[in-house]
Amino acid sequence: MTLLTQQDALAIRHAMALLEAPSFTIQAANLVGKPIEWSLSKLPALVKNKIQDVVHSALYKAVDAALYTLDDDPARVASPKTHKLAVAASGAVSGFFGAAGLLVELPISTTIMMRSVADIARSEGFSLSDFSVKAACVEVFALGGTQESDDAADSAYYTSRAVLADITRHASRELIGIASKKSAGKASARMSTSQAGKTLAKLIDAVATRLGVTMTEKMAAQIVPVIGAASGAAINTLFIHHYQNMAKGHFIIKRLEQQYGEEAIRSAYLEIKKQPLPT
Repeated sequence: MTLLTQQDALAIRHAMALLEAPSFTIQAANLVGKPIEWSLSKLPALVKNKIQDVVHSALYKAVDAALYTLDDDPARVASPKTHKLAVAASGAVSGFFGAAGLLVELPISTTIMMRSVADIARSEGFSLSDFSVKAACVEVFALGGTQESDDAADSAYYTSRAVLADITRHASRELIGIASKKSAGKASARMSTSQAGKTLAKLIDAVATRLGVTMTEKMAAQIVPVIGAASGAAINTLFIHHYQNMAKGHFIIKRLEQQYGEEAIRSAYLEIKKQPLPT
């Protein structure tokens, strides 16, 4: 087993606490005081039928609007509170309009969340001009946290990564290769940009399908008649907080993987997970 510094071992433990936390579904059910199945039964069919298409479109637009507009300033301190307030505000507005406002608000909150994820990646020292980092930002939205049915001995994080492994490995290899070719001239650069778009599109399609399920649960929780606008703000805040935690944990692990290698960090992570929690 690779010998980690004490600081890096603590970093893995911190990342694990974030990544193995209860899923958004569990947190939302606790917040509204109703099982998510009950909330889903109250969601209008019109909204249910459109969510997946809207999520796909929103995620594509969020990548363009967020990842390609943030300054490329690795190690810059992240601003999670700013993004949290923005998402809460959009949730409050949609809360006034009930189910009708949810589909309109979805692209706005998705873009803000993607921007926050990229902001966190940057704070961990990653360059947003790196295509593989952009792919990793998209990957965050496939990380769900721990479900009630999960085996305590398993890692929800590495299970999620395994599901996307073939796509993300292929995407990352392609994106890294594309980046290395961009110095070959303008024609090559144009071709590389086109290839990068196609490669990211494959990843976005896979992630959007998983995110659509979680987004449906979020919307179901938002229509529970608690306090309307306040409820929408609370659910949106919980939603972005969940993915900010996923992003923070994910990019801590990715940073350490650059130093020690993927397998070494995975082994250390799973070994630490077996240890009893400190009392």
